[in-house]
Amino acid sequence: MTAGNLMTMHAVSRLRCWVIAPLLGAMTITSCARRAGCAGDYCGTVVFAAPGEPTTLLPPVTDEALDRDVFGQLFLKLADVGPQAATIGDSSFEPALAARWDWPTPLTLRFHLDPRARWHDGTPVTASDVVFTWQAYTDSAVDSPERPALQHIVAVTADDSATVTFRFDHRYPEMFFDAVYHMRVLPAHLLRTIPRSTWKGAAFGRAPIGDGPYRFARWTPGQSLELTADSTFFLGRPHIRRLIWRFTADLSVAVTQVIAGEADALQVLVTPANIVRAAATAHLALYPYPGSVYTTLSFNLRANGDSTRAHPVLGDAEVRRALVLATDRQRMAQSVFAGHAQVPPGPISQMWHALWFADLPVPAYDTAAADRLLDTDGWRRGADGTRERGGVRLSFRIAVPSSSGSRKQYAQLIQEELHLVGVAVSIDEMEAATMQDRERTGAYDAAIESWNTDPSPASGIPDAWITGGGGNFGHYSSLRFDAQVHAALTAETPAASLAAWHDALATLSADAPAVMLYALDNVAAIDKRISGVQLRPDEWWADVWRWQIAPGRLAERDRVVQ
Repeated sequence: MTAGNLMTMHAVSRLRCWVIAPLLGAMTITSCARRAGCAGDYCGTVVFAAPGEPTTLLPPVTDEALDRDVFGQLFLKLADVGPQAATIGDSSFEPALAARWDWPTPLTLRFHLDPRARWHDGTPVTASDVVFTWQAYTDSAVDSPERPALQHIVAVTADDSATVTFRFDHRYPEMFFDAVYHMRVLPAHLLRTIPRSTWKGAAFGRAPIGDGPYRFARWTPGQSLELTADSTFFLGRPHIRRLIWRFTADLSVAVTQVIAGEADALQVLVTPANIVRAAATAHLALYPYPGSVYTTLSFNLRANGDSTRAHPVLGDAEVRRALVLATDRQRMAQSVFAGHAQVPPGPISQMWHALWFADLPVPAYDTAAADRLLDTDGWRRGADGTRERGGVRLSFRIAVPSSSGSRKQYAQLIQEELHLVGVAVSIDEMEAATMQDRERTGAYDAAIESWNTDPSPASGIPDAWITGGGGNFGHYSSLRFDAQVHAALTAETPAASLAAWHDALATLSADAPAVMLYALDNVAAIDKRISGVQLRPDEWWADVWRWQIAPGRLAERDRVVQ
């Protein structure tokens, strides 16, 4: 994957031409215009530095962050969460495809579509599109990552071309959230004839037609992807004319491009060094906002490579509790992130912490207590200082992705700290894809994992931690925890749901299937010529269509007219 060349400019007589090779890759577009070019309120090009490249832009078949960044500009939801990403009830949600909604019964939610909504080919958005979308997202042939979150919606029907009704199997606080957040409405007239079992590789995903503020323009593999503003967008014309995702090899390259002015925006700087570099760059503004990612040292409770047996070390809950006590996570967070990460009280992102779990305690760091637990559990120090019990050494291996500098740092710090209480830790660095394969097959002892969350714990926590959850690679299983999560999901009032979530996380903490390491506080870097910037914790660029570049602050690439 190439990073591209620097933008070059060539003077030609009294006209000025510019070539944007790195932004459009092999499909170089040369634009010659008078220096004024685009000079009004609806000009501008925002270039995003994107570590990696999208896989597809067909929403139901992917949950990759970069895919969502792009298709979030192309496809709308019926309604969307507000700036605080609150998910209970419907009062904080903002209209999108639905102009309004009502509740005919406690289990029936009716949406009234905005009659102005159009697909980018000019076809009206109708209730039939919404019904088709729900059928696709819940179809096992599509196998959408969002499918589990829609399990309580039992029917979606079109009352007429502009009215659609959702029916639920029971009342719970996040009914509205489930109805709108997990589905981006799809064009039935374009997708109905494509077999759903082929959607992951469908050509539509490489050149989609949506209904959002931006239209798909071009995708040059290995180089860049471009969207152009829909000047007829029914919720308001976007001020930024073009959005370009410039693919980079990794985060360090992306940071360098933003600092050098080759790109305009990067959603997360991650490391203190990157934050310091960006803060010292005159043309950049920093935007802190709550992070949506938490990271854990997750244990495989089953034997490495044999899920029929308990892990000889990590299958012991007393050992796991001791490992939590022996890990000084506050010191680690300060050492690696210099105050830009918090130690979570459970599998909780910063976005969740403020809304749901601000009063939960974090287990203390206490090596003396860890030593006592291990002594009582029969683990005795051997000649080399490593504990043993019944001929089994108190040792395990940590898998960590070689592409993540912060997680590699954490692995080394964990190795040093656990050595002090007689635990021998080895570190296995590997490619992210290899690590994922090992986790799925159970061929690992422990892994440092990062989880991206949506605004509600109702999807992220069950998937990763309940018995049989799709992301529960460590085989943690607790009937008590499962019952408490079920109570949280089915409670009829917000207070009852919150109490059940607190009970569930207390159980999880006591069982210690993981060491909860850190939850990032995000810091974005964005060029100062861009105004009106708002960043949402769950979808960084959700409001980019509201951003502006004042005519007097337009840079050369902002003036390009195609």
